[in-house]
Amino acid sequence: MRIRQIVFAAHDLAAGRGALASLLGLGTPFRDPGVAEFGIDNAVFAFGDQFIEVISPMQAGSACGRHLARHGDSGYMLILQTDDLARERERFTNLGVRSIWSAAFDDISAMHLHPKDVGGAIVSVDEARPAASWRWGGPTVQQQAGARSGGRVCGIALRAREPLALAQRWAQVLGRPEPARHGPGWHVMLTDGFADFRPSTNGIDGVAGFTLEAPNPEVTLGRARAAGLQVAGPIVTLLGCELTIEQLFSAGPAPAQIAGKRFLTASSPIRR
Repeated sequence: MRIRQIVFAAHDLAAGRGALASLLGLGTPFRDPGVAEFGIDNAVFAFGDQFIEVISPMQAGSACGRHLARHGDSGYMLILQTDDLARERERFTNLGVRSIWSAAFDDISAMHLHPKDVGGAIVSVDEARPAASWRWGGPTVQQQAGARSGGRVCGIALRAREPLALAQRWAQVLGRPEPARHGPGWHVMLTDGFADFRPSTNGIDGVAGFTLEAPNPEVTLGRARAAGLQVAGPIVTLLGCELTIEQLFSAGPAPAQIAGKRFLTASSPIRR
C-alpha cells in the first residue's frame, strides 16, 4: 500500500498544471486520452517514481465537476500501489467495500473504491506489472522503484468531522496497523508513507493536503513566494491544498530509521 499517484481537481486545467510545474520544477506532463471515459481532461507529471495529476471536467455531470462545485480546486484522489490486488480485493469484499470502477490490462489492474465505503477521498488500489511501470503516467514509464531524485510524495492529510473514526476505517480497509495518536489527530502508516487525519474546521471531510519531499525545499518555497502563493513556514497553499515541502532523502537508511521523520514501524512512537 504505497502512494504512487495523487490527484488534484481544478477548474482551469492549464492554470493548475502550470502552477504545479512551476512550483516543483516538473517536466512535460502526459495527457491520458483514456480519462475521457470520466468526462475529464488531465495532465500527469512524473515526480521521482511517483506521479502528480491534475484533472478538470470536460462535460456536464462528471464526478470531477460535482466535486469542484462542492469543494472548489482541491485534492481529489489517492492511488495506492499494491503487489497483489486479488488479496486486497478479497479484504474489500469481506468488509463490504464496493467498487465504482475497475480495469484489468496486461500491465495493470485497478479498483476505485466507493468513497462512501472509505471516506475522505476517492481511493484507488492498483497493481502494476512490472511494478516499476505505471500505465497512468504514460505508455513508456519504466522507473526503478525508489528512484527519488526528482522528488517524492510521502503523505496525505485528510480533514474529518470524526478523525479517529475515519483513520480507523482507512486502516481497516487498507489492511494497515491501527491509527496512532498525533497531536489533535491520528496517523496511519502506509508503505513508505503515511496518512494523517485532522479535525475538520468546516464540518466537511476531504483532502487537506499532501507532504512532498523536494531536493531543495528552499528553492521550491522561493518559487512559491515569487509566484505570489501563500507560504507559511514549509507549507505552500496551492489548488486548495496545503503542500508541506520537506527535504528529499534520496539515499541512506529506510524512512523508519531517519530521526525526526514521520514513518513508523508497528511498535515505534511518532517522531515528528
